[in-house]
Amino acid sequence: MRYFRIRGEDGDRLAVQEGDLAYDLTAANRSVGSFRDLAAAASIAGDSIDAVTERLLDRAPTVGTAALEDARRPLDPDEVWAAGVTYEISEQAREAESGMPEMYLDVYEGDRPEIFFKATAGRTVGPGEAIGVREDSDWDVPEPELAMVLYGGEVVGYTVGNDVSSRSIEGENALYLPQAKIYDRCCAVGPGIVSADAVDDPHDLGMSMTITRDGETMYDESTSTGEMVRSCEELASYYTRHNAVPELAVLLTGTSLVPSEEFTLRPGDLVAIDVDGIGRLENPVVTV
Repeated sequence: MRYFRIRGEDGDRLAVQEGDLAYDLTAANRSVGSFRDLAAAASIAGDSIDAVTERLLDRAPTVGTAALEDARRPLDPDEVWAAGVTYEISEQAREAESGMPEMYLDVYEGDRPEIFFKATAGRTVGPGEAIGVREDSDWDVPEPELAMVLYGGEVVGYTVGNDVSSRSIEGENALYLPQAKIYDRCCAVGPGIVSADAVDDPHDLGMSMTITRDGETMYDESTSTGEMVRSCEELASYYTRHNAVPELAVLLTGTSLVPSEEFTLRPGDLVAIDVDGIGRLENPVVTV
């Protein structure tokens, strides 16, 4: 099942898409007003989120699927974390931008993955909202990623993520990574959340990214999550290890596609990321 946050006359509501129909779960039970509420109910019941949803569908009215096209950010994560150097193309790009390339190869080939803090809910935008590039950076890129949604440290769903980054700041010094990664509008997620039960294999999903500027295609490439050198389970394990994780979090699984070194994002660009079976996330670009 695929879950969306939609706009209602009395505020945001949680909807679920099943086949060609969409249902208003909040109308079925007012205590289920968000994906967090649904995940909490499933945790208390010791059941999956889809099983809880099934028990609500008989009472849930249908809504037009057009409402899903105007969906908002699907959740308000307490924290967003990210994994780095999980694809060979990412390892090569990080080596190219850095004066210490060997450390990225060590991470790519090492036992321990790179896991770093990325954003809070206030720094994260949803579909159709503008992602940001720093005014003090002159080389900025989108980073398309499969994103895991975790409740209490357990993977309950998947969405599409964009880990927008300053390559010039990170490349200047590895200790500048937080500034290259964490700032206003530095992350986008959405448009919906697909339950973990509905994803047969997160390591076998096609992924593509297009970047357009003034109607011209500046970048258009595709790959597969099968190219990821780490497993989702491994990344989640390291994220939760010796870490008091928050109730609801997003963990980005690594950069799968990297534009050429000659490319940098500009205000007005439009970035679209597609992950098969998960969704399409589109965001314009502004300077922050």
